[in-house]
Amino acid sequence: QTQLVESGGGLVQPGGSLRLSCASSELTLRFYAIAWFRQAPGKEREEISCISVSGGSTEFADSVKGRFSMSRDNAGNLAFLQMNSLKPEDTAVYYCSIKSSCSLAVRSWGQGTQVTVSS
Repeated sequence: QTQLVESGGGLVQPGGSLRLSCASSELTLRFYAIAWFRQAPGKEREEISCISVSGGSTEFADSVKGRFSMSRDNAGNLAFLQMNSLKPEDTAVYYCSIKSSCSLAVRSWGQGTQVTVSS
């Protein structure tokens, strides 16, 4: 059973924005670091961002740095990936995950949400 659920994906034009959400009804997300991964067709899954347990630090892959940001809503048990200035190469299935800390391995995955950037 999937413990994490992503939402907010869809079709957007180049230069547009989307905000992905990660939620859980079984887990208290404030106890975990949250990492986002993406997997484009024919490519390996890659980690693109992570927010620490405290929310005080974030890490981003070079491919999204300066365009994507992360935040968390502990009261709502949610985490977000804000994606701006989207490019066609951002097209992928996006997955949220939990870790004990950003430097450690993933403990659980969501089912993924499709993001398509196209005119």
